[in-house]
Amino acid sequence: MLGCLVPLPSCDGADARDGAAQGSAARSAGPDGGKEKPSSSLGERWKDTAETVIIGGGCVGVSLAYHLAKAGMKDVVLLEKSELTAGSTWHAAGLTTYFHPGINLKKIHHYSIKLYETLEEETEQAVGFHNPGSIRIASTPTRVDEFRYQMTRAGWHATEQYIIGPEKVQELCPLLNMEKVLAGLYNPGDGHIDPYSLTMALAAGARKYGALLNYPVQVTNLNSRSDGTWEVETPLGVIRANRIVNTAGFWAREIGKMIGLQHPLIPVHHQYVVTSTIPEVKALKRELPVIRDLEGSYYLRQERDGLLFGPYESQEKMKIQESWVTNGVPPGFGKELFESDLDRIMEHIEAAMAMVPVLKQADIINTVAGPITYSPDILPMVGPHQGVRNYWVAIGFGYGIIHAGGIGKYLSDWIFNGEPPFDLIELDPNRYGKWTTTEYTAIKARESYGFNNIIGYPKEERFAGRPTERASGLYEVLKSKCSMGFHAGWEQPHWFYKPGDEIGYKPSFQRTNWFEPVGREYHQVVEKVGVIDLSPFGKFKIRGKDSVKLLDHLFANVIPKVGTTNINHMLTPTGKVYAELTVSQLYPGEFMLITGSGSELHDLRWIEEESKAGGYNVEIKNITDEMGVLGVAGPYARKVLQKLTTEDLSAAAFKFLQARHFKFSDIDVTAIRISYTGELGWELYHKKEDSAALYNAIMEAGQEEGIDNFGTYAMNVLRLEKAFRAWGAEMNCDTNPLEAGLEYFIKLNKPADFIGKQALKQIKEKGLKQRLVYLTLKTDNVDPEGNESVWYNGKVVGNTTSGSYSYSTQQSLAFAYIPTELSKAGQKLEVELLGKKYLAAVIQEPLVLTEPTRERLQRKGGSAKV
Repeated sequence: MLGCLVPLPSCDGADARDGAAQGSAARSAGPDGGKEKPSSSLGERWKDTAETVIIGGGCVGVSLAYHLAKAGMKDVVLLEKSELTAGSTWHAAGLTTYFHPGINLKKIHHYSIKLYETLEEETEQAVGFHNPGSIRIASTPTRVDEFRYQMTRAGWHATEQYIIGPEKVQELCPLLNMEKVLAGLYNPGDGHIDPYSLTMALAAGARKYGALLNYPVQVTNLNSRSDGTWEVETPLGVIRANRIVNTAGFWAREIGKMIGLQHPLIPVHHQYVVTSTIPEVKALKRELPVIRDLEGSYYLRQERDGLLFGPYESQEKMKIQESWVTNGVPPGFGKELFESDLDRIMEHIEAAMAMVPVLKQADIINTVAGPITYSPDILPMVGPHQGVRNYWVAIGFGYGIIHAGGIGKYLSDWIFNGEPPFDLIELDPNRYGKWTTTEYTAIKARESYGFNNIIGYPKEERFAGRPTERASGLYEVLKSKCSMGFHAGWEQPHWFYKPGDEIGYKPSFQRTNWFEPVGREYHQVVEKVGVIDLSPFGKFKIRGKDSVKLLDHLFANVIPKVGTTNINHMLTPTGKVYAELTVSQLYPGEFMLITGSGSELHDLRWIEEESKAGGYNVEIKNITDEMGVLGVAGPYARKVLQKLTTEDLSAAAFKFLQARHFKFSDIDVTAIRISYTGELGWELYHKKEDSAALYNAIMEAGQEEGIDNFGTYAMNVLRLEKAFRAWGAEMNCDTNPLEAGLEYFIKLNKPADFIGKQALKQIKEKGLKQRLVYLTLKTDNVDPEGNESVWYNGKVVGNTTSGSYSYSTQQSLAFAYIPTELSKAGQKLEVELLGKKYLAAVIQEPLVLTEPTRERLQRKGGSAKV
């Protein structure tokens, strides 16, 4: 009678895609959910100095205190304005899962679950951990394809995950109506935990290892000092801290405002309901696995002898706590809940009753409606913040229970070692910027909440809140001519339309409407000349007395001479690739640095931190939003551009990797002879307001040569054929430059002791365990895109990093990391795509020579390789 509604406590949610459902400490008392009221911690010794002050006592903040103290940090102080678990933790649904559609977030989930399995023994505190497994339900063929897609991305991880058929689904969950069930994605180790008990166990562990957890103590102000330390003001006194970490949940915005930051966070309402005892549930011999009905957009699990289920409403129906956005969180809000609204979730209740018919006769005894915090893209913000020294965040957790353990460990390792233990740039708080307005954040949070269980396609685009205020100077010119992609607030053309094309965004796990147009753009660049908008690049100017000295410390390559450019890498202390940038010395001691759009503030933070720490006398300026960039590439690029300038652009006068200032059609331009396509080309840097005029001049000048536009999809194909690596794919904080095949750019013999140099020498001496290889493979209607499993002799031995179709050789290409012993040219392997293994071969790179190499060979009487 799921109609006898008794609204009551709690909220937080589970993303059937993101995997973590938050869950219920608002449920009735019992062996797992019973709660003693915690006594105030103020009997503990107060400290007026600390190595780290953590602000916020939810499960994430307490986990960080536990991990820092356990790792040996002596002065860890956590401040909580109310009591531990207040906010979102106490009422969470507590779902735990190994699954995540991303890559390294799987590691966070894995660590959390393994920690929770042993925490009770370590701390002698019950945590109420259940691990009956979980099943994601596929009831459409496209959803089955998504499961296959996710399986190949999980195959090279430690996660235990299987696709199971309807018979196995019914065996594991006999209460389901199987009419629409086509398959299940099964994670045996998944389950749920009592969030309150988990937090109390972490707190016990933190105290055991020496951390101080002080509450109720409200932080009233934060003052940064010139030496990078902080003064944390409270009613009980001031604490001097070497660093602060904001883990304040939905109060995080208030903490950020104290230092002038506007963290893009929005409090949303999430509801779940708990039923009374259901005879069919009580009769079960084992606990039901957690069910995620993806088309119904809800999660469901056993709660004692009843059921608990929580839906995700559409973006039109979901509710944001808008008063908190405009007026701030009410000062006294701690363990309160919102008024429930079952009408808002009725369609999901009906879907749940159709899938689990016993719900029709169940009574609702609890309705929990509480606040959880969303970032625009649903992922948390974790790490140090650009522009503010020694200010770290772990905020925006829509799924804090499953993330708490792993994030505590991840941040602790980063703080101790000076670098992240693995790459999680998708959580970088610096992925947002001034363009992330409150209006944008609210619109995106609605979309993200409503899309919790949407099918996750490759090359996914989400359109709410676009365009932002961060528009290229060409946006208005190009927006109707192409399919745009979202890049750090910018709109950038992915591919262009022609008459007869099926236009628009048509996502698919197989080749889709952009496949043929991208081939057309590929041939445009290879055979004629193309123009691409590259304005989203991150762009920095560095100048000053110590500029050369700073860059020599930061970068593993030599510093380019005046008027030249090179590719350079910033490495971490252990020799991982933190960033790849193009470095140009425009004038003596004045440099322009270029990075990818998604790395802008990620890289700038690292540069600024090293500059401050080393006391370098330099000026660092972010010019990203001031500058537009056009790329012109193809065999006729020189002929077209020469019409617009009196400067000599000949091969002899303007060599590869040279940089010059001059005018194109009376527009001031910094021109660099470089192109990520590997073809003859230039990148033209100019004031953003001149973009449209420069573009129009180039297009007019190129009419005779058949000039046309091309987008980032074609550029990706061109770079892959030339075997160019991409940061974030072939190299990142998971890999070192030697295994990535970047030896040419790493100068271990240069005099400067650049960051990571000593570590790289040791890595080279020990030898490499894996290498990046270049693969060709024959497929049918699907191409690799990265992170697929690579098989050899029936075992997963590695993973792809990126891939595409080669329009010149009519086959698929991929980069992949595999064991060194399997990395020789000619080695046969298999790559798994959508549940099928395709034969692949390691080949000598590149597939197609770059234009400078072809030019050099022709001068020597050789021939170009295709």
